[in-house]
Amino acid sequence: MTQLIHARMTASITELKKSPMDTVLAGKGEPVAILNRNTPAFYCVPADLYETMMEQLEDLELNKIADARANQKRIRVNIDDL
Repeated sequence: MTQLIHARMTASITELKKSPMDTVLAGKGEPVAILNRNTPAFYCVPADLYETMMEQLEDLELNKIADARANQKRIRVNIDDL
């Protein structure tokens, strides 16, 4: 079966077990696809990239909320009244 791999670099589970940090560093800041019998089992993502991905997902969710609220009636509030 053919399967798309969403990474430029791949490594086997055996390679990952032997040297996890070398596997991460081999990706040069990009994800590394970890293969089990030549099929992607999971992706090893450096912490900086993971944090960036999480921030982007949070931004997408906040934009979705803002878009949903864009046409709601506005209520004026005085900050001193709160």
